[in-house]
Amino acid sequence: MTPFLIPMSSGPTEVITRALVVNASHEPLAIVSCRRALILVLAGKAECVAEHQRTMFRSPTCTLAVPSVVRLLRYVSVPRPAPSAVTRAGVLTRDGRRCAYCENVGETIDHVIPRSRGGQHTWENCVACCLSCNRRKGSRLVAELGWSMRVVPGPPRTGRGRVTPGTGHDPAWAPWLAHAA
Repeated sequence: MTPFLIPMSSGPTEVITRALVVNASHEPLAIVSCRRALILVLAGKAECVAEHQRTMFRSPTCTLAVPSVVRLLRYVSVPRPAPSAVTRAGVLTRDGRRCAYCENVGETIDHVIPRSRGGQHTWENCVACCLSCNRRKGSRLVAELGWSMRVVPGPPRTGRGRVTPGTGHDPAWAPWLAHAA
């Protein structure tokens, strides 16, 4: 028989569907369903670090608290993706195809510190730019023209495979997500 959720209090039923999985080193790894977290605990692969107090998993033979945070008992090596290459399409996508100087449609890329002045072809130095601003800027610096940039260039933020602080997370996860920030 499949376990089901029964609230312990007579107040409004809160639906608890997610749990945070942290590595043996307490590094956040993933957000999984509470059912999956409970299976990890019952299989002896994880321990429950924090649990929801008012909600339980019940079956005919046992009653268990719904896990909020589970810690793996063995360290799992997480491969880190290599930084992506700087491409014209990548810079335009990162900047939403908007010029960093005038916010018109960006058709090309511009080096904030021109390559003729020692600027590198990096995520921090490339921005989307419209043809008009690119021609006017030429090989000059932004400060020399008195312009300002609407964005601070940097590597694209994909968020794939990362657990990051944000809205909609359980408040009990805060101690673990503070280290991920």
